[in-house]
Formats: sequence, C-alpha cells, structure tokens
Amino acid sequence: MNKTIIQADYHNSQHAEHIVFLMDAYACDVMGGGTPLSDSVKQNLVPEMARRPQLFSFLCYVDDQPAGLVNCVEGFSTFSAKPLLNIHDVIVLDDFRGQGISQMLLQQVEDKAKSLGCCKVTLEVLEGNHIAQQSYHKFGFAGYELDPNMGKAMFWQKAL
Repeated sequence: MNKTIIQADYHNSQHAEHIVFLMDAYACDVMGGGTPLSDSVKQNLVPEMARRPQLFSFLCYVDDQPAGLVNCVEGFSTFSAKPLLNIHDVIVLDDFRGQGISQMLLQQVEDKAKSLGCCKVTLEVLEGNHIAQQSYHKFGFAGYELDPNMGKAMFWQKAL
C-alpha cells in the first residue's frame, strides 16, 4: 500500500471534496457526534477554512484514496510568548485503521509546529475514545497540568 500525506490546498476542488467527505464520515461516527454534517456545513466548511490563515490541514491517501485527515489551528501561548498548534480533528476512516496513519499525520503536525517555532501541540480527546488516547499516548501526548495540587486542565465549552 502506498501512503501519502500532503498539506491540503483549500482552493483545490479535489482536496476540498476529500476534506468534506472525511469530516462527514467523522461526524457520523459516535466519536464525532453520530450526526452527518448539514448541507450548509458541507458547502461552507472549506471556503470558511480558506479564509483563515491560521488553519491548515493534512490529508492522507492510501493508494490514492482519501484515508485520513488532520485539521490544525495555530494559536498563541501567553506563557511562552510563542505560537502553539491545536489539533482540532484527527480522522482515520475505519477501513484504514491500524496502519499507522494517525502516527504519520501526527508526525506531519509536529514537523509543521517545529517549523513555525511552536512551543507545543495540543488536542482534545473524549474520555471514552480509548483507541485515540492510545495513539496520542504512543506519540507522546499526556494530560496537562501546571500544578498537581490544582489538577488536570479541563476542556469546557459554551454553545452559542
């Protein structure tokens, strides 16, 4: 099997189609919420991503078939006065799991983060997503805390 990872070009119609395809597959999975993307999101996702220079994505192809995707957002660490990268989505289609694709995608992200002078790479993972957690631990990710007496950082949201 030939595995290739490229940085997506949001203006390339094939890349855009593959991003939407992979994101929709992820959204339909229980780990992505179990609901397909709306038609509006499918139409607007990649054009909206293209408008934001702090976003980038890597696509993984296996024998020219879209197999994986990672979407990243460049942020800023006020504690380090340096950029950081947040991995917003890591997707590997069911048929391609167990082939090391997530590790390949994470390596691409790390290489990009280093080239940007980032101080760290962050991500969120659901407590019940043990397979993803194993992959992230294998790559060197760990829980975040400043002081053990204060506990681990928690990821919260407020829907608008």
